[in-house]
Amino acid sequence: MKAKVLAALAATMAVSATCAFAANPFVDVPTDSWAYKSVVELADAGVIQGVDGEYFQGQRNITRYEAAEMVAKAMAHMDKATVEQRALINKLADEYADELNNLGVRVSNLENKVGNIKFTGDARLRYRYQHGNSTKENDNSWDYRIRLRGQAQVNDRVTATVGLSTDNQNFGHNGTTTDTNEDGDVYADIIKVDYNFGSPNWNLSLGRDAAYFLGGARSYAYQYGDTFDRAELKYNNGKIAVTAGYGKFKENAGNDFAVGTTKGMKVAGYDDMDGLKTGYGEIEAFFGNDSAAGVYYNQFSRAGGANDTVVDADADNLWGAYASINLGSKWNILANYESVDRDFSSTTGNAVSDPQVWIGKVTYGKAVMAQPKSWDIWVEYIDAEDGAFLGGSTGSWRNFGLMDNMTSWGVGIDYVFAKNAKFSVMQSFATDVKDHASDGVSGQNDEEITRAEFNFAF
Repeated sequence: MKAKVLAALAATMAVSATCAFAANPFVDVPTDSWAYKSVVELADAGVIQGVDGEYFQGQRNITRYEAAEMVAKAMAHMDKATVEQRALINKLADEYADELNNLGVRVSNLENKVGNIKFTGDARLRYRYQHGNSTKENDNSWDYRIRLRGQAQVNDRVTATVGLSTDNQNFGHNGTTTDTNEDGDVYADIIKVDYNFGSPNWNLSLGRDAAYFLGGARSYAYQYGDTFDRAELKYNNGKIAVTAGYGKFKENAGNDFAVGTTKGMKVAGYDDMDGLKTGYGEIEAFFGNDSAAGVYYNQFSRAGGANDTVVDADADNLWGAYASINLGSKWNILANYESVDRDFSSTTGNAVSDPQVWIGKVTYGKAVMAQPKSWDIWVEYIDAEDGAFLGGSTGSWRNFGLMDNMTSWGVGIDYVFAKNAKFSVMQSFATDVKDHASDGVSGQNDEEITRAEFNFAF
């Protein structure tokens, strides 16, 4: 607690409205004390009041509520703080959020201060294995990714966000290349501006986002889930949400499969997501206990821009629906359906007709990064027809060709072993490939997938 108090003093000291000739209000703080100047400035600004109005009692441990009161008073001087001081006050506000709320101080008010800049980030170490897939064996099974984000509240209507990512750096490539970023360079995966029209219900977002999932974040996120340049307008009143947008996919993400070649090799020109464009719409409804249901539609094109030649594997449009139902505080049931207007499969090379995918997932518990020892366990089932997966990236933990033309079960567990540190493990089982490839030779690798990873947030 003493360290927390010192941090609070350091954060608030320079933002207080000080007086050069302020009198020392505490009889137990001598003028030759190392803390004399700071104590006098803080007392003059009203950040600290001492005990009985005349004793500082600097050796006494204080309670969390006393520390929260100091943080609340520091928040009142945010307009005079530097970027570093705001970041520290923001961190202290997060630490004492419960006490601040009890004091009637909403931490969200701090986050909405004009000029506030918040920096966050995450890191992932991942292991993926599939027997018979040379790209996911030995050193190639391991990769890492580090991402940094900065968000600035420009004014009461505009928020600007920038993010940098190393992308997935494969250990087998010695850091020189990745699945999607051939130069292995750090790149900007978020560059966007959000405008709220002066209403909390409306938001216009322009620019690049790190992850776009067809169907939204509450769906299973079967299709895509990577860098996306777009313009998006959303209305959300807490009961319904309506989203409309148009954008361009920017990554293949290494999940392209095979047509007419040996297993696991991408064929140039097929299911190349980079440069594919889409107009999209979503309608979602929210119910009690944080449950939700939604329908969504995407129409695809390549007119103008990178990879603008329409290829056989391109889909014309896609529609889907999902329902995410929470039962009590522990159980969640997710169901997701999609149908793709497509007549060619890039997985097998077969002619197909409007392939469909059905997904069901049951989760018990909830792993929350901010809550150590929280955990969840889940089981899922996928029934995907040949050609149902568009190619490129996915928000699913699955990949390597086990995305369509198969039925498969999966199971996993997530455990938060320390604050902002989570370990996850996933395993597929009972996988059964549906159709053979058109050439009678090539096809999917139907071996099961094992995945484990550490995720850290900061």
